[in-house]
Amino acid sequence: MKEMDKLKKAYEEIEIPTELKILVEDSIRQATAPKKKRPIIKQWSIGAIAAAALFFVSINVSSTFAQAMVNVPVLGPIVEVFTVQQLTMDEETYQADLSAPAISGLENEELQASLNEKYIDENKTLYKQFEQEVDEMKKAGNGHMGISTGYEVKTDTDQLLSIARYVENIVGSSSTTMKYDTIDKQKNIAITLPSLFKDDTYIDVISSYIKSEMVRQMSVDEEISYFLSDETVPDFEAIRPDQNFYITADHKMMISFDKYEVAPGYMGIVTFEIPSSILKNLLVSDTYIN
Repeated sequence: MKEMDKLKKAYEEIEIPTELKILVEDSIRQATAPKKKRPIIKQWSIGAIAAAALFFVSINVSSTFAQAMVNVPVLGPIVEVFTVQQLTMDEETYQADLSAPAISGLENEELQASLNEKYIDENKTLYKQFEQEVDEMKKAGNGHMGISTGYEVKTDTDQLLSIARYVENIVGSSSTTMKYDTIDKQKNIAITLPSLFKDDTYIDVISSYIKSEMVRQMSVDEEISYFLSDETVPDFEAIRPDQNFYITADHKMMISFDKYEVAPGYMGIVTFEIPSSILKNLLVSDTYIN
């Protein structure tokens, strides 16, 4: 039975004491009697008193109702992500559109301020670099160049917030890089990849799985390609200790690679879901990954 059904059943089974029943009925009778019109505020007060009285007696008379109320989840602080800064340039052959996110609602104000400052500083730095490159290109005889940045909330649950921030540079062809932050909203901490594991054994385990998955994908789809046996580029060997990752709403680990990092450019950004079964003995706990 659903929690709200339990509440409803418990409420309907409450036996209201005679004294309270008389009080409520008298309040209703007074409110509906064809007498001179009462001020709206007074009518509302009568109803509020009756409702409050009913609620008070419900909790004190029915242990079932009281227990059900204890089990109703209490909403925590509302954490929001929004665009706090947008820097643009729109010239004939030079375009820039840079958006920085900001977080509000974290109880850890120091962590929140640190993240927000990082996002704004990154955005400003990228824009200044772009301006310098445009100046240099103009001095050299003009050209075409563009940059865009933005963000996406990958996960937003009562416990976790994962934000992905991308940077796309366009000079002839385009390149895209991603950065991720995963935050425990309840413990008010930023989660790093090494912090999830007992030791660095996870690097080999995850890397071996990704290699096998690359081979599997290429065997079933000829359009998929990874840097595993290409003489022109280094083969993928292993993930980095600070490898890009995020955690999904259903507690799965996603490992992310930038464009050109492990595959040709047409593959774009590629991600791999890592089976929790191969990680369970390596994890510090199953709080985040299970």
